[in-house]
Amino acid sequence: MSSAVRNYAIVTAAYWGFTLTDGALRMLVLLHFYKLGYSPFTLAFLFLLYEAAGVLANLIGGWLATRFGIARMLTVGLVTQIGGFTLLSLLDPAWTATMSVAWVVLSQGVCGVAKDLTKTASKSAIKITQAAAKNQGSGQLFKWVAWFTGSKNAMKGFGFFLGGLLLQTLGFKGSLWTMAGLLALVLVGVVFSLPPMMGKSKASKSAKELFAKNPGINALAAARVALFGARDVWFVVGVPVFLYSVGWTFTMVGGFLAAWTIGYGLVQALAPQIVKRSVDGLSREVPAARWWSAVLAMIPAAIAVAVWAQVPHLQWWVVGGLSAFGFAFAVNSSVHSYLILAYAGSEKAAEDVGFYYAANALGRFCGTLLSGLLYQWGGLMVALIGSAAMLLVCWFMTLRLPVSRSVVDKGAA
Repeated sequence: MSSAVRNYAIVTAAYWGFTLTDGALRMLVLLHFYKLGYSPFTLAFLFLLYEAAGVLANLIGGWLATRFGIARMLTVGLVTQIGGFTLLSLLDPAWTATMSVAWVVLSQGVCGVAKDLTKTASKSAIKITQAAAKNQGSGQLFKWVAWFTGSKNAMKGFGFFLGGLLLQTLGFKGSLWTMAGLLALVLVGVVFSLPPMMGKSKASKSAKELFAKNPGINALAAARVALFGARDVWFVVGVPVFLYSVGWTFTMVGGFLAAWTIGYGLVQALAPQIVKRSVDGLSREVPAARWWSAVLAMIPAAIAVAVWAQVPHLQWWVVGGLSAFGFAFAVNSSVHSYLILAYAGSEKAAEDVGFYYAANALGRFCGTLLSGLLYQWGGLMVALIGSAAMLLVCWFMTLRLPVSRSVVDKGAA
């Protein structure tokens, strides 16, 4: 096994461990505080700092990973997540509701920083290891990105199930301590397995240089804001609360979200078999991003019509529609994840990836906020309309993606 493949495998395994606990954390917080009687908007508010912190964490994390090395930033992300779990475990039931919400939001913010430091470092490592591998072109890069992203999201789905199981068996604090212990083992593996200087390069010297990305990265980042906002506008609060309101149990809700995320991850991993490949890595992949965005926008609009018409067995129309949404979204997301690395330069890959995932975090922040607001204003139908509108914006931005390698190279010069 070459050192490049070995490093890819180590980074992927480390991110699996991180993602398993991150998915469990979301389910722990959502179910624990919904059981305590928190409103949909308050539940969304609990995740806002978690998402907002990711915007800055990605930008700074990409710069730091370039300056100090990807392995070091992966280590920092894992340590930060352990600290976030520890803070959250100190929550006292005797505190007032205001104090409790503030403490959870703060702890979630720490975990949000950890998540995006770890994500930026991990995905940057793929570009670095692929560039270091001999005789590996854009086809191998797409496969590595698709497998990494798909397996990560499948692991997140298992995390949703794990969160519900731990909450039921160990309680809130016991679950957090168990997950912190798991991450400590992952941390030890990273420290003793990865070269600490991996990915270290000459970082940008000014904010202007950091933000001056090529046209492909800028357009893709804007599309990413809309794409992930469109998912979270129904995923974070809308659908879980809707399904619970029509008689589903917590286990059934958590099981559906877990199955959706696992299936979504599996489709992401298979994306290289779904999307036709091109020799230059762009001429077929960019049109695929445009086509799948257009398809995706139609799905929440159709589900919203079904909700408005109150069709018989509505909950199953919603489940079926969101399953179709998951398939199209997975292909979309996988193509986007490949394109950011195709557009990124290898020397400052971490900075380019950090900029892109800052946009990803901004989209999640907007979607999370709107998920609580729109559901409280008009129920699931309004949340789905919001999702369709954001996906139209995503499709429009993909029209600006460069298809020619010469355009990308000229913009990066």
